Amino acid sequence: MADRHVLHGVGVAGASVVGPAVVVAPAAGVDPHEPACTDAEADGQRVRAALAAVAAGMLARAEHAPEAAPILEATAALAQDRALIKGVDVELAAGAGITAAVHAAVEVYAQKLRSLGGRMVERVTDLYDIRDRAIAHLRDLPEPGIPAFGRPSILVARDLAPADIVTLDPTMVLGLVTEAGGTTSHTAILAAQLGIPMIVQVAGINGLLDRGTPIALDPTTGTVILAPTLHDIAELRDRSARHATALAGSAGPGATKDGHPVKLMANIGTPADVASVADTDVEGVGLFRTEFLFLDRAEAPSVAEQTEAYTEVLRAFGARTVVVRTLDAGADKPLAFVDSGSEENPALGRRGIRLTRVQEGLMDDQLAALAAAHAAVPEADLWVMAPMVGEVGEVEWFVDKAKKAGLPRAGIMVETPAAAICAGELLGVAEFASIGTNDLAQFTMAADRLAGPSLLSPWQPAVLALMHATCRGANGVPVGVCGAAGGDPLFALVLVGLGVTSLSMVSANIPAVRAALLLHDLNTCQQMAEHALAARTADDARAAALALADPGLHALL
Repeated sequence: MADRHVLHGVGVAGASVVGPAVVVAPAAGVDPHEPACTDAEADGQRVRAALAAVAAGMLARAEHAPEAAPILEATAALAQDRALIKGVDVELAAGAGITAAVHAAVEVYAQKLRSLGGRMVERVTDLYDIRDRAIAHLRDLPEPGIPAFGRPSILVARDLAPADIVTLDPTMVLGLVTEAGGTTSHTAILAAQLGIPMIVQVAGINGLLDRGTPIALDPTTGTVILAPTLHDIAELRDRSARHATALAGSAGPGATKDGHPVKLMANIGTPADVASVADTDVEGVGLFRTEFLFLDRAEAPSVAEQTEAYTEVLRAFGARTVVVRTLDAGADKPLAFVDSGSEENPALGRRGIRLTRVQEGLMDDQLAALAAAHAAVPEADLWVMAPMVGEVGEVEWFVDKAKKAGLPRAGIMVETPAAAICAGELLGVAEFASIGTNDLAQFTMAADRLAGPSLLSPWQPAVLALMHATCRGANGVPVGVCGAAGGDPLFALVLVGLGVTSLSMVSANIPAVRAALLLHDLNTCQQMAEHALAARTADDARAAALALADPGLHALL
């Protein structure tokens, strides 16, 4: 049995849980005894057949898990990617053995995704899953996956693929822990949809565990305890009970203790999100990511196809607000049907509004489809915003197009330091703004999203100062937040104190944020913001805000 260890990672979602560990063994990998390639054409056909089998398996799973279908279909498309197959052919032609060729080609592709940064990094997990399954086919071995276990357990792995997650029974899987992964990966999204607690980026856990070792997870703090003591377990259960009590009665519109309204909305990105969120008491959608219609396909979606998708979303939410972000793709999320050319630094290249100003037809078609959807659901409160805005000319271009298309409200994302600093000028043109805290922190701190929670904390003084500048420059124009920071009950209070009028987040976080607001009046929120802004470090800022909080808030954190 393992000794007691306390490890730390990044919590995705879910309540505290305790259970026995089931360690997911790594895939078999390259065949060490395979011969070098002597017939590249024949071996290439074998690889193509293996990749086709992997893709077919993904699509079969999608049929039985409609809520995960968009993610599995995207992974199936990646398995058939021409660049990947071409890479395998190159390795075979150089004499690599058949499984070594697959492994090497995937690694080249993975490095390209990492160099792009942003969410493309998180597709590496999907790519490695394809690699492992294809190699298993080539070696006539069972596909890698979750081992059998007969009692409710916590799965621990280097990483888990979406194709594994969709097969899980939430009554048998108490929680998930991975050494790799990210909070916005496909795996994390599916785990949250299934209601399974998960913690990612827990370095070194696999080397400390035996099968059956009891472990305790606390996603709210990102803490994993191996071989917890009875005191550890009692403390976790007590914390969970306090959390449940604090959430009791959390319902209805968001507002502070003294009645100041703060609209609480959900982030969505797929049709499955619509189905899971629309029937809850959220006040609308604060971020509808439309990329699912564009990524992993050979040609752009038609106006008719887009209209159908947008109409479905508007109809599901009725008269509630739906904020749609126009296409946020480009160099960091490449589109197969758009040639953006080579760029020295693609993560900072032609993406978001920069791409659609060059590929103007993409924006025109999307705005036309949104206008048609609004005409079909006239009671909808539709707001449309452009991503990655940096200067006022881009705002003028977008707002003019949106108004000519007949759309009622046109706004912008504040994700760049430039937009935050010049908010007064930009929001003299735009009708609203939404702060994307994830990208704003990334660009402000010059650090990739996977650099770690400390450097990219929204409590960083520079990030707080830019959010403050945005709210100060708004002059009465609504400013929302749609990044992950809005789902933190304590930070949500600071945002309200800064002047933010709406918060959008993963829907599971809304009850805790609503409960936190009801414990504090607007004046207290403003004091929290003032003290946080005056702090020298991120830790000091959080501590300063927490010192002013109602004691009842601790149960929500």
